[in-house]
Amino acid sequence: MLMEQNWRYRLSDFDHAVFDALLPAEHSLRDMLECIPWEEFTPILEGYYDPNRGQPAIKPLIILKLEFLRYVYRLSDRQVVDRGGTDVLFRYFLQIPVSFQLPDASVLAKFRGRIGPEGFKAMFDRLVGCAREAGLVQDRLRLKDASHVIANIAVPTVLKLLGQIRDRLIDSLAKFDSEMSSGFRMATDQMREQTEGLDPEARLESRVLLVRDILDGIKQLIPPAEANTNVDWQKLQALRQVAEKILDDQAHPEKGHRTVSVVDKDARRGKHGDWYDGYVLDVLMDADSEIITQIAVLEAGGDEAKSAISLLNSEQQTHGNQVEQMSIDGAGFNGAMLREIENPEGLNVKVFTPPKDLPVNEDLFPSSAFKLSEDGRSVTCPGNQTSSYSQTASRGSGMILRFTRPQCDSCAFVAQCVTTPQSGAFGRTVRKNEYEAEYARARERAETEEYASIRRQHPAIERKLNDVMNYCGGRFAKYWGHEKVRIQQYMCGMTSNIKQMTRLIVRGCAVIV
Repeated sequence: MLMEQNWRYRLSDFDHAVFDALLPAEHSLRDMLECIPWEEFTPILEGYYDPNRGQPAIKPLIILKLEFLRYVYRLSDRQVVDRGGTDVLFRYFLQIPVSFQLPDASVLAKFRGRIGPEGFKAMFDRLVGCAREAGLVQDRLRLKDASHVIANIAVPTVLKLLGQIRDRLIDSLAKFDSEMSSGFRMATDQMREQTEGLDPEARLESRVLLVRDILDGIKQLIPPAEANTNVDWQKLQALRQVAEKILDDQAHPEKGHRTVSVVDKDARRGKHGDWYDGYVLDVLMDADSEIITQIAVLEAGGDEAKSAISLLNSEQQTHGNQVEQMSIDGAGFNGAMLREIENPEGLNVKVFTPPKDLPVNEDLFPSSAFKLSEDGRSVTCPGNQTSSYSQTASRGSGMILRFTRPQCDSCAFVAQCVTTPQSGAFGRTVRKNEYEAEYARARERAETEEYASIRRQHPAIERKLNDVMNYCGGRFAKYWGHEKVRIQQYMCGMTSNIKQMTRLIVRGCAVIV
């Protein structure tokens, strides 16, 4: 229950005397308290509390400040509460009396669960809104980049992964059919005895078959009354979905995005320099103020080009602004992304991205020398021959068109068109991409001085990611699951932004009223 209890938080003359006597005259926490409009978060926080139910709640802004202190000083829930009980500077930052009793550390976990990722996103957006109102954030240029987040898991072998999900399914099944659960426990013991000493493939096959049998048994269960609100039933169904995903991963390894953990079913394996298991933090930053304007958490190996569209769209919808330009690394050389972001009737943002190198063979006709037909199913070469074969490119973004070998061998321009005349099953192969105009525009832009100037500013986003990852606690996931990792990364982003906003305001760049 949220109640007005201002008397609990009112600072007395004694409190002020203690703070005046013990606090340093200058400190970053004092600056952050004065420079950041913390009360702007109160309306958002109050929306997650019922005014008529439960025990009187601690002022939610105090809990948010405790969360912030966790990230600034890299503390656990228990450590930040313990330090808040003895550190005068912490108590001044929290704006609580010397005699105020802080709650148990478990309140922080309940607070995160209550507010959820959307609540933390709303507070992140409100902080960026405050920076905009103070004139700190401009719309000239956004820098976009991403970095990896390592999941809070010990990655098991496939055999152990199947064993973990099997045991969890059996334990959860016992709450609905104890006899079936006991039968599967006996089958597990029997399987272990029969496969002991066998090669890994035989052991894997036996474990896959047993998990499938357990899933078949679960499907035969009759759902309990009010299944949608039955916590145990929902847990069993969630485990079933994870098990089905693991089995599908084993059957179709070429799909990628494999489940790597039972405790964190959302973690995936990706490559960022080296292979890792976890997530991707994708951020958009204002180049002028170095304030992060948007954050997204993707699965490892997630589509950064698609995320760029989402980040820009989210910012412009949230704040009603119009970003002029964006700088992105090589992931931005993506035709679909370039078309959508640069569309004058859409996001209308000018993109600067390093282009991919074109195949260098100055002696041969480039693909641009081949005229595409109106239906897009054939091309005409400089020798006025028409291609005889076409297929959709594997990624569905264009066509592969081929001439027959006799067509090319009889052509007067064959030496300028194919590297090895009179060899191979086909003549010249031409690739036509539906995004050729976008790619050509990006390549032309990369030759300009404007591009060079923009790209010289891009390393700032890499320094910002270093701050978020290594100084605000973003590199290693503290929690399991995508939604909870989102909460962590929003707090990391807020922490980095609060530090940067404070620096700018202290230097006199702006004043937040």
